[in-house]
Order: sequence, then structure tokens, then C-alpha cells
Amino acid sequence: MGKFKYSLPRGTHDIYPGADGWEHDSIRWNVLEEIWRDVCRIYGYHEIRTPMFESTDLFKRSIGDGTDIVNKEMYTFEDLGGRSLTLRPEGTAGVLRAYLDTSLYARGGVTKLYYINEHFRYERPAAGRYRQHVQFGVEALGTDDPAIDAEVIQMMLAFYRRAGVTRFTIKVNSVGSTESRAAYVAALKEFVAPYLSEFSEEGKARFEGNPLRMLDTKNERELAILANAPKLTEYLLDDERSHFDAVCGYLADAGLSYEVDPYLVRGFDYYTKTAFEVQSPDLGAQNALGGGGRYNKLVEDLGGPPTPGIGFGMGVERVLIALQQLGVDMPLPPGPTAFVVTLGDSAKKAGIKLLSDLRAAGIAAEIEYGGRSMKAQMRSANDSKAKYALILGEDEVAAGTVQVKNMVDSTQEAVAIGEIVGRLS
Repeated sequence: MGKFKYSLPRGTHDIYPGADGWEHDSIRWNVLEEIWRDVCRIYGYHEIRTPMFESTDLFKRSIGDGTDIVNKEMYTFEDLGGRSLTLRPEGTAGVLRAYLDTSLYARGGVTKLYYINEHFRYERPAAGRYRQHVQFGVEALGTDDPAIDAEVIQMMLAFYRRAGVTRFTIKVNSVGSTESRAAYVAALKEFVAPYLSEFSEEGKARFEGNPLRMLDTKNERELAILANAPKLTEYLLDDERSHFDAVCGYLADAGLSYEVDPYLVRGFDYYTKTAFEVQSPDLGAQNALGGGGRYNKLVEDLGGPPTPGIGFGMGVERVLIALQQLGVDMPLPPGPTAFVVTLGDSAKKAGIKLLSDLRAAGIAAEIEYGGRSMKAQMRSANDSKAKYALILGEDEVAAGTVQVKNMVDSTQEAVAIGEIVGRLS
């Protein structure tokens, strides 16, 4: 068969039932979403849904002009009114805009929100990295308490455990504040300057535009040079160090082992104090499962009142790929309770009526359309993983009964058709 007229845009993917790759399988997507929503319920987070596009300036202001996301990866367009709009590249900015727009901040206390968002970034497609992808994320707004930093990290780990990931590494760091980072960046630039000729063009650009991002390199030569560079944690102010020590203490109290990584800076300029990432040692080079951090100045930068916050995000496709690579046995949803099998016109008519009665009673039930043989219909019933096959032929219609076959142990009995709904409820 030749190519069809239309195909997927580069960097996107279809999600449909029964796909071989788990990141494409809508059945597993639904299972993962149910796990995510239940973990959010347990931790007291409530869903927020924001528009798919926002003002371009919102993302420039929040993410930072020096980031790769703003400089290289945003899908930006001008609408018919001449306004510059951008498809959502990350989740936090839109949530905070909504937090201010809807006056959630005026309710006081801590606001705990979660989302399931489609994000858009123009980057080279790779395994688990799509130009349109979905993220699970949370934002906790209204407190600088280090205990909630530990809570969101524990929440992320609770999700991974429920999903089936048994081994992971927790990396944490403190990226300080505007003041402490300024002192650190000056020291970092002074250290790197003699070696700058050995850096890649991207590294040199980061040296000039956003020196902290040099730490996020994957270039082996640059990593070797930076191994002897000053550490950001050496420049923390007293309150920042106390906060970080408290976060680490709460993690230890919860029985979680973690690694302090002085090179962990994450991809956004808005982070302050705590930054963290969860990795799987079983996934090779692409080992990051998700991460996040604190952003105590961001709400204020967007025009709101001083409001500390912390959050994280994780790519759903990346998680599903990881689960498949790890051979996790995901708890797939059960099949229908009943599969109606018919032979003959009057049996089909009675079967359609029975199907309607079952569904009206809230019983999951299926039937095969198209008039295939009973053998083929029974094969479909087996493939559907139905608990029971309800078999109707002309003799059953005349007797007002249904043959109920247990698909697990193959036992079978005749039951009055009027009693079926009650028996299966």
C-alpha cells in the first residue's frame, strides 16, 4: 500500500489502544493518569486546567530570556489581533498566571494544584522527546516551609512507586537566590575564563548570556573542566543553607536516600533554593524521570504579591518508555463483564436488547457486529477478556434463556434472560 496523503507532523505521535510502544498506548496512558490523580488526591492537590496558549511575554518573563526554551524552542505566532502568543512550553507559568487571574492567592493558606498538560517545544525529536508531549505536574503556593519541599519530592516518588519503578536516584541541590547566585556566577566566570577556548560554541554562548547554564552541559571536556570549579552551595546565604539542610533532614527522616549534586541547576531561570531531579539507574543515558524546584520570586515577578512556591513536572511519554524498558507489569484495566454472542436474526435482536439492558444497569458489556460465525465471536469474547460470554441462539430465544459461559473456568449454565442483569450486577 502506498503512502497516504497526510502523515504526522514531525515530533508528534498518535496515542491509540494496543500500540506496541507504551508511550503510544492509550490504555496504559489511562492507567497512568488514574494513578497520578489518585496520588494527587492522597496528597491533597486539586486539578487546574489552563489554556494551551498564553501571551509570549508571560513565558519570556517567567522562564528567562537566557534559556534554550525561550531562545530556540517556543512555538510563537501572531493572532489576527496582532498579539504575540505562544503554545505552552511548560506548565508553571500558566498556572501562576491563573493563580493571579482568578484570585486564588486571596484565599490565603497554601494552594496545592496539579495538572495534566500538553506542552510544545521545537527541539530535535528523540526517544521520549516529542515536540508535542504531555506532562504531569504540581505547584504548591504560599509557603517557604522546607517540609513542603520534601513533600513534593516524596509525592513524585510515591507516583513512581505506584507506577512500578522500584529503583531510582534522588538528586538535590540549592540554587540559592538572586544575591547568592550573582556572587557565585562571578566566581564561576573567573574560573572558566582561562579555559573558555576549550568550550563548545554553545558553552561559550552560555558563558556570555547565562553562565549558570554551563553546569547543565553534557560535553565531556566541559564537565572535566567544571569538576574543579567553585560549587554553588559554597556561596549560599545563611538562610538558604539552613533551608537546604532542613529539606535534606526531612528527606532523611522519611527514610529516603538522596545525592547532593552541585551541578544540578534545571532548565529554568526562575528557580530559587531547592532544585531536584529523579533518575533511574536502569535507563542508561536518558535516565531522568522528572524534576522540579522552588521559585520564591516568580509570582512577584509576574505582578502578584510575594508568594513562595515549589513544583515539579514529568513527561508522561518518558515515564511510559521507562516502564516498558524496565519490564514493569502495569495493572491494566479489566475487560467487560459480559460479551454477548448471537447466532441468527431473532437471537441478534434479543442480544441487542440484552446488551442495552446490561449497559443501562452500569454493567460493561460488548457485542460483535457484522454477523460473523459463533466461533469467531467467541474468539472476540476471549480477546476482550470478558468474564462471561452470554450466548443466544434461536433455541435460547424460544426458551427465554441465555447460556452463560464463565470465560475463566469454562463452566456454562442456562439462565432466564430476565435474570441476567440481576446475576451480573
